[in-house]
Amino acid sequence: MSLSTARSFLSEAGYGEQELDANSALMELDKGVADCRVNSASSAKAVVLFPKLFQKYPFPILINSAFLKLADIFRLGNNFLRLCVLKVTQQSEKHLEKILNVDEFMKRVFSVIHSNDPVARAITLRMLGSLASIIPDRKNAHHSIRQSLDSHDNVEVEAAIYAAASFSAQSKWVPAGLDTPVDLKLKLIPMLQHMHHNASLASGSRELLQHLVNCYPSTPMVIVTLHTFTQLAASSLIDIPKQLQLLLQYLKDDPRKATLCECALNSPYSSLKLGMLAVLSTLSGTIAIKQYFNPMMGSASAPPRLTDLVKLAQECCYHSNLAVAAHGVVVLTNIRTLTSLVCLLKSRPHLNQSAVEFLLGQLQVSCDEARALVCHALAAIASQLQVVADGMLGPLVELYRVAGHSSSDMQQELLVSLATVIFVASQKSLSAEVKLVIKQQLQNVANGWTVYRIARQASRMGCHDLSSELYQSLRTRVASEHFYFWLNSLKEFSQAEQCLSHVEKGDYSAAMTAIAEALRSYQKGVASLTMKVSMDEFKSLAARYRDLHQSSFDADYATLRNVELYP
Repeated sequence: MSLSTARSFLSEAGYGEQELDANSALMELDKGVADCRVNSASSAKAVVLFPKLFQKYPFPILINSAFLKLADIFRLGNNFLRLCVLKVTQQSEKHLEKILNVDEFMKRVFSVIHSNDPVARAITLRMLGSLASIIPDRKNAHHSIRQSLDSHDNVEVEAAIYAAASFSAQSKWVPAGLDTPVDLKLKLIPMLQHMHHNASLASGSRELLQHLVNCYPSTPMVIVTLHTFTQLAASSLIDIPKQLQLLLQYLKDDPRKATLCECALNSPYSSLKLGMLAVLSTLSGTIAIKQYFNPMMGSASAPPRLTDLVKLAQECCYHSNLAVAAHGVVVLTNIRTLTSLVCLLKSRPHLNQSAVEFLLGQLQVSCDEARALVCHALAAIASQLQVVADGMLGPLVELYRVAGHSSSDMQQELLVSLATVIFVASQKSLSAEVKLVIKQQLQNVANGWTVYRIARQASRMGCHDLSSELYQSLRTRVASEHFYFWLNSLKEFSQAEQCLSHVEKGDYSAAMTAIAEALRSYQKGVASLTMKVSMDEFKSLAARYRDLHQSSFDADYATLRNVELYP
């Protein structure tokens, strides 16, 4: 292809000042086909510009002719040109349905599958996978994929896995029996998540996954299988209770703990490590970090977990990626600060009162961001050592009264942090005055999300009377039935817990009354959750019916819009 010809093609594809018609572009591609065995560079230039052409001229006749010529280049060219055609096909996925001569197109592409070159076969398999949406039930393609899974060439096997996953997402076909080595099973199992085309197929896929997880209980196999289990249940909308029960069973009974720290330590990918560290750095700056200081009853596994977290933070502090290093420093700083402070006060009890008074004094003079950190420290100390006396609630409440003077994000975070310290210090018994101050501040400056977070913290700390009132106030501030039923259920559960909190030892009559009242609230909460689930199922059913109703019409946009508005 000459330089002037290339320039004309570039201009036609939108890269120059002039615009030519689509026929000129096809003529250039014809020349590329003729030169594909002699001058692959010029042919590649002609091929890679076609996605731009399809966007400008999305006409079926043009796209059909262009893909037939691309199939000729795929059949006659070298592997580099085949790779260029593959990329064009993947980038033009939404135009594939406009190919009119699918059989002729497939005949030219499929001829390469019989090549002696495993790389050429691998590219062809990926090409077949990219075309799965228009050839979902081609038996020869299925047969070739199944044969390539037994290849001794890793590149061809990886391509066959990609193609098998693509076809399983479009049709009911799956490589029969998965009778393959274990390492290959790990790569093939995820395709079962697409087997939800009907209820019987989904049920059969679930039985196969159950068989695999029972026969191969290794950690990688269990992780992959459980993830596929979850994806299948979420897509098919059946067996969701069974899946939840299965996950809870593994969470409770399986002694292997695949933690976030272990994944981050073992991951070689900086982007994945960065994402996990971002989660850990956020958690390390909240009261959740105290879970690392509290060994489970009868368990000695807490120190290794803390060691893993510290090891991860220390390793990431010296990472070449500056973002990873920054998150590592944040995690290590938060751990060292809280760990050192709690350990110091445990070993030197006579310093408890002065340390708490010092932190309370810092709350008065610090900026909002520092106040939030001080609140985290106070909450950790109070939950461990119970040193925040009732007399210190006064300064905390006064600070809370003046803290929320704006609706900025930092002010909202400070309201949550201060409320958490107050809840911890009150030991599950908030006075009417303290509750009034909290509710007034929430009405004045807090947004709905802040109110929900404070209500959740009140529930965690045992202040169920306040959490019930906050959940009730939020019910009228949400814009969907989904959120309304969820908040109503939380309100009922809080009321039930509040009934049980007043039970005194030895007063059996009062205990029976409280239990009966709690059961009624629990029943109301469960009914509200059931209504929430029913609304979700109804909306999902309505959406599916709408899609089915529209798919039964071959009409213009205006007609389909009328169908959508007036089903």
